[in-house]
Amino acid sequence: MSEAMLIVTFEELCQSQQINEEWVFEVIEYGIAEPVSGDSGEDWVFDTNSAHWIRKAIRLHQEFESDWVAIAMVINLLKQNEALQADIQYLKNRLERLS
Repeated sequence: MSEAMLIVTFEELCQSQQINEEWVFEVIEYGIAEPVSGDSGEDWVFDTNSAHWIRKAIRLHQEFESDWVAIAMVINLLKQNEALQADIQYLKNRLERLS
């Protein structure tokens, strides 16, 4: 079974979320999120997961007025936490099936 990927262009992301284009460049530069395709800003396309992390990073940047290095570290920890929570849920489900 294939999964449909929802995508948004760089322009759509900036306009719909009222995001400063320079902030998106910063988020990409610090590895917080990556476009799924495109060579430059005007060609970038993001999946919904990347768009989620871009919005979250920019919101943290605005709320805490932190530099991008700190934001990248926080986002990395949040991603790790999310992955661990998914692993825990998977293991709980397997344990329930075995019981």
